[in-house]
Formats: sequence, structure tokens, C-alpha cells
Amino acid sequence: MNLPWGYLIALLILSIPVIRLPRMPFALGTACFIASIAILELPFLASAAFAASTALALADGDLDSPITLVAAAIAMACLTITTWRSLRAMPVLMRAMGDVRVSPRLPWARILLRPFRFRPRSIERVANLSYGPHGVRNLLDLYRHRSTPVNAPVLIHFHGGYYTTGHKNSQSLPLLHRLAEQGWVTISANYRLGHEEGFEAHLIDAKRAVAWVRANAREWGMDPDRIVLSGSSAGAHMSALAALTSGQARFQPGFEDADTSVSGIVGLGGYYGAYFDGGPDGDPLTHANADAPPFLIVHGSYDTVVPVAGARRFAEGLQAVSTQRVAYAELPGAQHGFDLFHSPRFEAVINAVEAFATRAVDTAREER
Repeated sequence: MNLPWGYLIALLILSIPVIRLPRMPFALGTACFIASIAILELPFLASAAFAASTALALADGDLDSPITLVAAAIAMACLTITTWRSLRAMPVLMRAMGDVRVSPRLPWARILLRPFRFRPRSIERVANLSYGPHGVRNLLDLYRHRSTPVNAPVLIHFHGGYYTTGHKNSQSLPLLHRLAEQGWVTISANYRLGHEEGFEAHLIDAKRAVAWVRANAREWGMDPDRIVLSGSSAGAHMSALAALTSGQARFQPGFEDADTSVSGIVGLGGYYGAYFDGGPDGDPLTHANADAPPFLIVHGSYDTVVPVAGARRFAEGLQAVSTQRVAYAELPGAQHGFDLFHSPRFEAVINAVEAFATRAVDTAREER
């Protein structure tokens, strides 16, 4: 029997993301993430590709085999489940946010027609502003509405990449653009990479970025008292450490007196365990305290790069000591890196982040 192996392999690729894979070595987990992320976050494009390839297979007579027909039916069912799970993100996030109202509306035209992360024309990007002494690793990009807002709240984002790779202008851009459209100033910052200098190097860079915002707030229309930190993967670890150690001079060498406190933290697919050297100071939970700022922690239930158990552990540990809101949302079927596209899932996350961050900075302003 001559089977259309190319078509069957494509069906297998479309079907695998629906399966919860066991915990695996980092390299293999990363490979699974890379192989599945486009299908998981762009289910409508994946469905269109499935329809087109199936139509071609039908025209070529490749669907005459019962094996091929069964495989196509299974792939269609898996794509339906993938799409349904992506739509489940909104109710999950709304429950996690409690009394903070999250808009249920999604920008369907953008999701269906423009799912990639193009910057809206209304948003200005000011690239490569220096915030520290370490060259290209201490550069940031600033996004704001072309109407140049005044006293705007600020969101600073740090990318992921295992603390060894990555760069600004690569992750969570749909979030940065949306908030900038709504009158925020948003920032995506590089930081020093590599493990040689320990977690302190990354932490110091995060704090320098906060200090830079406060020192340059007037020039760029920012409110120095309304700052939210966010991060993806390693960037979430970095943001959590920075927020939980604000005011600790030992982590601010050369700018010990700078105010590095923030109004809130957003972690997306974050790692929250000990740093690679195993020291306790590199574990955010070591620094958890009653005065921690509010946190929003969002993680994919199928994450093969950073298993979801670590995010649960951190959220539960922080909730046990903090007097502020700790909102935890576990996205059904989501992988790592769900912040790359204008997908139904990430647009729902953006709605939740906007609601959370707005509440956090409004509360900070009331308490001034």
C-alpha cells in the first residue's frame, strides 16, 4: 500500500501539541516547544493549513486509504481541541483575577488577519537608549503613543532565554504595543547574559532599568511612581527577584540610594526556582515577604521548558506571606512562549495584564 507519508507526517505534527508530554531534559523540552508553539498559538492558521493540505491530498487520491482517513480525522479532532483550549484562557484568567474586571473582548480582526507582532503606526519606538554601563547589554527600547503622553504609567519587560540568549524587541511585543496604545510607556530591555557572574548581574541590571525610569521620567513622559515589571521565562525570575529585593543596597552597587520599588509584577511562563549556582539568594521565594508588591503569575499547563509545578510552588509560597494580591492563572494546554503572537490565548492574557497593571498603578497612586 502506497501511503502519502508527507501528508501523514504533517498530520502527526498537527496532532502532537494536544498531548501532555512528561517532564523531560531541558534540550528536548525546548525542541518540543519550538515544534509546537506555532500550532498552539495560531490554531486558525494551522486549521487552514490542514484544510488546504487535505484538499490537495483528496485531489491526488491520497484519501482512499482507511489509514489516511483515520489519521485525518484524528488530526482534525486534535486541532479542534487545541483551538478550544486556547479559547479557555479567558475564563481561567477572569477567575484568577477575582474582583479585578478583565475585559472579555478579543480583537478578532487582528487575531485572524494580523496575528504577527507588527507595531501599530500609532506607536513610536525609541530604540537603544542606554540605562547602564555594560554597552549593548544595557540598552532598552521605549514604546509610547505618538501623542506623547505625560505622567504615563510604565511597564518594563525582560525577555527570556535561559539567561544565556535572547534580546529586547523579541518577546511580549503584542503586550507592549497594546499598553502603549492605551497611554502607557512600555520598555523592553537587554541585560547581561551568561551565568559566569551569577544571578547578581541580571538582578543589578533589572534594578538599573527601574532606576533609569525614575531618573528620566520627565524627559519621556513617565510617572516615576507607577512602574510595573514584567518578564518571560528567565525574565520573570529576574523581575520577581528585583521586586522582592527593592531597597537592598547589596544588590544595587553604585546606586544604593536609588528607589527601585515597583507597583506590581507580571510573570509569563516564568522560572521561579534557585539560580544555577544553587545559592538561596537566587531563589525568589527566599525574599518573599509581607510587603511584596502584587503579582500576576501566568503559566502554561503543558510547558515542557519550565514545568508548571515551579510556578505553582512560587505562587503558593508567595500567597502564604504576602499581604498583596497574588493572582495565579494556569492556561489549559499552553506551552512555553505563549507571548509571541496575537493569538486568542495571549490576547486574553493581555486583557488580564492590562487590568492587573492598571489596578496596581492606580492603587500605588492612591497610596502616595
